[in-house]
Amino acid sequence: MIIQEETFISERTKKSASLFKKACEVIPGGVTANIKYFNPHPLMMEKGKGSKLFDVDGNEYIDYLLCYGALILGHGHQQVFEAVTKQMMESGTTIFGTPHTMETTMAEKLVELYPGIEMVRYTNSGLEATLLAIRTAVAYTGKEKIAKFEGHYHGGYDQVLVSVNPDIDKAGEETAPKAVGESRGLPDYYLDNTVILPFNDLEATEKILKAHAHELAGVILEPIQGGFIPADQDFMTGLRKMTEELNIVLIFDEVKTGFRISLGGAQKIYGVKPDITALGKVLGGGFPVGAIGGKKDIMMISSARGGRDILTAGAENRNKQDPLYHSGTYNGHPTILAAGLATINILEQKGTMDQLFKKTQLLRNQLEEVYKSHGLTMQTVGMGSIFNIILGDGNIKNYRDMSKSDTKLRKKIDYELLKLGVYTKPLNRYSMSTVHTEKDIQRTVAAHDEAIKRVINK
Repeated sequence: MIIQEETFISERTKKSASLFKKACEVIPGGVTANIKYFNPHPLMMEKGKGSKLFDVDGNEYIDYLLCYGALILGHGHQQVFEAVTKQMMESGTTIFGTPHTMETTMAEKLVELYPGIEMVRYTNSGLEATLLAIRTAVAYTGKEKIAKFEGHYHGGYDQVLVSVNPDIDKAGEETAPKAVGESRGLPDYYLDNTVILPFNDLEATEKILKAHAHELAGVILEPIQGGFIPADQDFMTGLRKMTEELNIVLIFDEVKTGFRISLGGAQKIYGVKPDITALGKVLGGGFPVGAIGGKKDIMMISSARGGRDILTAGAENRNKQDPLYHSGTYNGHPTILAAGLATINILEQKGTMDQLFKKTQLLRNQLEEVYKSHGLTMQTVGMGSIFNIILGDGNIKNYRDMSKSDTKLRKKIDYELLKLGVYTKPLNRYSMSTVHTEKDIQRTVAAHDEAIKRVINK
């Protein structure tokens, strides 16, 4: 049975519904990434401009999804377009398939901005970046297991598709979470070899890490869970000290938080240097990208110099050392790096990040006032240019705290917001861009006010 707000979405977006039905005939479930789906059908977009999206039915939306945070400059920023066009025209190609100078330029910029980065390797997505980070940790330590935190997402592959959004009844004790698989086709091997930790609980985390230290290659975490639940400073400082003492590689997944919390990511804010950092999203300026960076001695184990080439046959290779193998045809794609460098250049301009954060806080403050005026318990949770709306009180420290909020009411409001021209996937976080205006903010606040009235009246 389709609930009322979802039916209304179909009525005002008939072309989206029709095109989605057509997509379902050739694409399983009609989408190419599960995260893009919501009932009764996702909206088919046709155009983006600045802070706005336009669907195939001609509806306009203020966009707070921003490709899950990747578009920090909004849609179609002129300087990004110009940088991409210039690269293709001057190079005479979209890609060389060889090393090129822009790889070094971007790497130097990341070393400059991120305290924990001394050397860089490129990938084609944040998922690939975290995967490579884990492989690097295993190769460096010689240990095979990894630890991740309950509620943290690092990509849709076997090693980390565990305890992202587990059923609380299956997840075990809060201080000793169990590994819960999040997909069909997930081998038991990864459940047995992925240790689950409780986020923002240093004492419980220390106990688990000490028990498994002899077999743990690395700990991977989002320093700000989901991009909006911050780690406590004491927790982050303690985790860094603990992993150093136990010879466990500390991996920061800054795919969401890179450039959105500060130009140097969450690690700059916390004053904590991870051993390896994974980046993506904003780094590509709207194109698919990923990168890992870290300490020189760790990163150098992926060096191809003097190592065996696994794709080349012949006697020359036989006595050479096995490498930490990492490759990809499109790694360090020049068009993408041009877009990323243009994006970073704009973010580095004086006042840009400060203004972005001020606008984000203004929206948060005004939304909290609106919900309060309707007698609803609501808080915004986040840092920098990302936040989420939580219908509930109490400190939000981790996944289990989030599970206590009123998501049913939040979802109803989100569907009303779609009717009123405010776009994010229902229940998703809000990401701000440099091109969101005060007018956008006022329209958004007014839309929330109206959406709440509609839900209450129903």
